[in-house]
Formats: sequence, structure tokens, C-alpha cells
Amino acid sequence: MTNDTVVLRFSDVTFAYEHGKKLLDEANFSVRAGSRITLMGQNGAGKSSIFKLIIGELEPTDGRLSRTPPEASVAIARQVMPKEALELTVRAYFASAFPAVQYNLDKLIKGVFDIVHLALPLDRTIRQLSGGQQARLLLAHALIQNPDILLLDEPTNNLDQYGIDHLTEFLVLYEKTCLVISHDADFLNAFSDGVLYLDARTQKVEQYTGNYTDVVEEITRRIERENYQNARMQRQIKEKRAQAEVFAHKGGKLRGVAKRMREAAEEAEESIVSVRQEDRTIRDFSIPCQEFSPHFGGTIVQLQAATVVRDHQPVEKKLDVTIRKGNHVVIAGPNGIGKSTLLAKIAGGSSDHAKVAPEAAIGYYQQDFGNLDGDQIAFDALRAVMTADDEQLLRSTAAGFLLDGGLLARPIRALSEGQKGLLSFCRFVLQKPGLLILDEPTNHINFRHLPVLARALDGYRGALIMVSHIPEFVSQIRIDTVVDLEQASV
Repeated sequence: MTNDTVVLRFSDVTFAYEHGKKLLDEANFSVRAGSRITLMGQNGAGKSSIFKLIIGELEPTDGRLSRTPPEASVAIARQVMPKEALELTVRAYFASAFPAVQYNLDKLIKGVFDIVHLALPLDRTIRQLSGGQQARLLLAHALIQNPDILLLDEPTNNLDQYGIDHLTEFLVLYEKTCLVISHDADFLNAFSDGVLYLDARTQKVEQYTGNYTDVVEEITRRIERENYQNARMQRQIKEKRAQAEVFAHKGGKLRGVAKRMREAAEEAEESIVSVRQEDRTIRDFSIPCQEFSPHFGGTIVQLQAATVVRDHQPVEKKLDVTIRKGNHVVIAGPNGIGKSTLLAKIAGGSSDHAKVAPEAAIGYYQQDFGNLDGDQIAFDALRAVMTADDEQLLRSTAAGFLLDGGLLARPIRALSEGQKGLLSFCRFVLQKPGLLILDEPTNHINFRHLPVLARALDGYRGALIMVSHIPEFVSQIRIDTVVDLEQASV
């Protein structure tokens, strides 16, 4: 296929879930062969659903989706590892990418491992792998299919900087068609040549040429123009309604004038452009710290050792880290070394070498949200962490995180990954923990929200333990101690 060929086209595509939420309304766009396109929009707007439509996992409610040629193959690297894959071995996971047995499967796996810079025993169970290793596997699983259209859903989540750089280099040289969902501006600017912008208000898809930052700036300027137009129209409406009231009370022919004034006001109301919902940012917030008892000594966590993985083997490394109230600690190290495992053990109280103060209330942000019950209603998940039953406080706090009544009424599994992240931070505000444990808290979160999250964490007065591979985010938060598991002594 030449670069002038349209490989993917949406023609008046409408899609709505059974619960009635419309995500697309007669959406139209096309993607040319060899292009590298960013799909952007607010958390929960429906970006991942567009990917599911492309791969045939969902069917349009109306309209037509076409590929050229019709047999053009598509593969997707999803945001998170499917739960049904966690018990598979690495080899069995890759075998699932093909409809028939591949007798040279191990050789094919080695080839894609070289691309994603990964080395793993093929008999290792996926559940045993770190989030970063799973992220590389998700990408490799898509690449091994050699698709005509490659879909990447938040591919930098859980990757360390080396992994992000390696993926960027691959995509810069990639010759086939690629669509990417990501909130990492630097990553997207390095290779994307166009943007599809999903407007959550109109359910339309707008198409732009240029990199991610260019399009964000263009949309920002448009919103400023729309807000100016709104303000001008509101003044006109107020003036015309006031004039209509005056003329209506004078009677006679002036009543006709009043009627025309009211009609003019109604026309002006129709010209008002709603502020785009997907451009809203969460409100500034603070996470209250737990009130400890008077006899509390101040030490919340004592780390004496950690199990790290080297050459695929666990090794115990000594630590001597005391985390007191007000201390902010970052756990560092490459993908696969054991950072997430350490945080999970601290949160779950299953480590003999990590002592947590018994009275400390723990707020835990797990990178795959495995600590949230997918079947639980979002409202109930918030109410469960509150000490007092205050529905007004719950709903007003949730609104600050863009979680309205409709979202709160859904089971957590029905929320987007980004909405699950915002729900987790909302829980912390209502819970008032003494210890925050955050494993990649920027995963899935819209870039507009990140400065707000950073300010809240910077001001948090409890103990904080965090893993993050986003230096720019970490730099906005006061960090007292960095624990590098790669450098820790044996």
C-alpha cells in the first residue's frame, strides 16, 4: 500500500453502549497507510472503545467502518494484561496471538523481544512479571502478529525511561500504520504526524495534522475563542430580555417589538458554544492526613530489606529506611526489579521486613487497580472508606474529580482506566490515610490533571511511598528519600 491509500475509514459511525451512553455520533475520519496518529480526548470519552470498534470487538450502532484492503490485519497492545492471560506462560501467551500452531514460535518471540528489549524465560507465568515487563509483553504480542494497523493503548504505562526511549525509537522507524492513545506529550511528539480528537460533548472525531503539542495549543486557542463568544452572547441575551420586558409592559405595537426581542434572545442562546467537557480539569484538592493517637511515636514504616530480581532470580537486599509522618519516599529501579512487589507487600502487611505502624490507615494506588472490586458500584467504593455517612460530602468531592452521578452509579469495571485512577484519588480524600502507597499514579491519567495531583501529593502531611517513571511529575513533589533497589546492598 502507498502512503496515499486510506487504510481505515469511519463513515457516519455511531456507537452507544447498552446503558445508553453514546460515545460516537456519526463520526467521520480516515487514516492513511503509513501514518502515525495520536487519538486524544478526556478520560472516559471513548478512546479505547474506538480501538475496540477497529478490531471488531465492538460493532457500530450505525454507520460503516472499513479497511483497505478489507483483509488488512489489525493488532492491539492493550492498556493492561487481560485477567485470563495472567495464568498463562509467556510462550502460551504468544501462541494465543495466532489462529494456528506456529512451529517457529520461539524464534518469533526472540525477534519481538529484541524489538521491545526484553529477556524472559518462556515458561515464566505472566502473573509473576512486573508491570513494566507486562507492558513490554503487551506490545510484543501485538508486534508478533505483524499487523497492517498497529493500535497502542497507553503503551508507556509502567515503562521506565529506557523502555520509553526504546519504544520511541522503534515507532520513529516504523513503516506501517500506527494509532496511539497516550497522555505522554514528549513521547507522542517524537513520532506522531496527526491527531484524532474525540470530543466528548459532541461525540464527533476531529482530525488534525501536526504533533500532539501543536494540536493541544490549537484546541486551547479555539476554546478561548468559544468562551469569548459565549460571554458576548450572554451579554446580548441579557440586554434583549431586559428590553423585551420594558416593551411588553407598554402595550400596543410595542408588544410586537418585545416578541421580536425575545426571539432574538432565543437565537443568541442557540449560538452559545458549550465549554468542551473533555477539556475540564479536576479541581485542586488536598488529601487530609489521619489524626494519630497522642502516644503514636511518629514512625509509620520501617524497611529493613527487600526482595529484588536479578537475572530472573530473587535476591534479598538489606535496607535501613525509617519513614516517619511527613516523609515522602520514592522507590527507584529498572522494570522487573521488584518495586511493585515491595509496595504490594507493604500495603498488604505480608513482608517480614517492612513494619507498618498498626494504627496507620493505608491508601493504596495499585497500578492495575487490582485492589478495587470491579463489581462494586463506584458510589459504594467511596462510601466504604468514609468514617461518617455524609452523602453530600461524597458527591461534592467526587464532582471535583469529574465523577458525576451517572459514573458513580456504575460498577467500577464499567469505568475507563483514567476514571478508575481519579476514583482512587477521590477515595484518598475521603479516607484520610496516614500512609499513601502509590504505584505509578500517573498511569492512564489525562495530562491536564497531573499538575493538580502533584500539588496534592506535594502538600500531603502523612507518609508517602511512591513508584513513578515520570521524572517531570516526581520533580513537582517534595521527595525526602530515594531508595534505589538496584543500588541497595546485598
